[in-house]
Amino acid sequence: MPTSATLTPLTPFNPDLRERAWCSSPHPTLPLLATAHAKSVTVFSLSSLSIHSTLTGGHSRSVRSVAWKPGLPSGKLCLVTGSFDSTAGIWRYEGEDTEAEGGKGMEVEITAKGVKGGDEDGSDAGDKDWEFTLVLEGHDSEIKSCAFSPAGSHLATCSRDKSLWIWEDIGATEADDEWETIAVLSEHDGDVKSVAWCPDVPGRNQRRSYGSDVLASASYDDTVRIWREDSDGEWVCVAVLEGHGATVWGAQWEGKPRPGDRFPRLMTFSADGTIRVWELKEAEKEEGASTQFGGIPNTMRSTLKEEWNCVATLPKVHEKDIYSVTWSAETGMVASTGSDGTIALYGEGTDGEGDRLMENGGWRLLTKMENAHGPYEVNHVTWCKRFDAGAGDRKGLEEMLVSTGDDGVVRPWAVATA
Repeated sequence: MPTSATLTPLTPFNPDLRERAWCSSPHPTLPLLATAHAKSVTVFSLSSLSIHSTLTGGHSRSVRSVAWKPGLPSGKLCLVTGSFDSTAGIWRYEGEDTEAEGGKGMEVEITAKGVKGGDEDGSDAGDKDWEFTLVLEGHDSEIKSCAFSPAGSHLATCSRDKSLWIWEDIGATEADDEWETIAVLSEHDGDVKSVAWCPDVPGRNQRRSYGSDVLASASYDDTVRIWREDSDGEWVCVAVLEGHGATVWGAQWEGKPRPGDRFPRLMTFSADGTIRVWELKEAEKEEGASTQFGGIPNTMRSTLKEEWNCVATLPKVHEKDIYSVTWSAETGMVASTGSDGTIALYGEGTDGEGDRLMENGGWRLLTKMENAHGPYEVNHVTWCKRFDAGAGDRKGLEEMLVSTGDDGVVRPWAVATA
């Protein structure tokens, strides 16, 4: 584990949005970053650090969250937006010929310039437009978060109305947007702040007790709930994670595979200024027992619960609300930020002689950057790959942090460890 690190600000993305920006979401494979702000989304190129395209006209109130649909062919893009107008929107964008340049048409287009025809300041971006293809309605109040499952077949949205909805893609083709509500989950006692799907990593389905998808939801009621789909296709809450002393702003799954293919851990962050790490207690499978619900008869499945234990609390840095945490699937490092405007970077490991560090469960503060956006709150931070010229021969491999704040600046940060 590195013992220290430095954060160096890079040239901010262009243009400055000049209004509160809520979050930024990197595309799973392409050099694109989508940022939610006001009633729109601005998509930036990670190659040029400038505007690629914009999504406007779909919502009557602020767009609070944005997520990319994974698993689409090269050249086809799809975004979901969650808005304070209580709706979620599905957007589509068609890029260059996917067979161009050896199947890298979209990558070539992005690298060359934003959208063809875009002005230098990013205004009037391009001769191509995003198509607003579908409105998902049902929530009674502001949508706070939206997220696609790893396969892209399910979408989760959550709201101030204390519910989270799960939608299923039932369209006949990739471009046929037809989504069906398959679950409305209302067990939280307060606003549901965020939803997060467990990534598709080794160990995720080792227990084979439920469907492949696992969902976590964080709430104003100070708890996090874990949801799974049972054998009858019903979504059930299998665990309630309690321990935070105030609103839980969100949860972040571990994306780096664990030794022995153990189930991914979950990191939660709160208005109480703490970041907690939770681990599933995995039951030993008895010889000859059925894998369905661990051999428990179906008539008892409604009482089946999972045991999740808090195994670590990261070093205390923030004195106010922690709005965002990002956990690198490459290095395992974690970054956090919030209302105090500080970005903190943490690492996990041993004492250098192979022994697990006892204090803070093995987690260490590597560095922190105060006033990362001047006097403004920082609403979000995320890891993403570098594709800009400064990455050199590490382009597409090296990671950087991107922070998004109330000042409307989307700022990339180079990370160096020692």
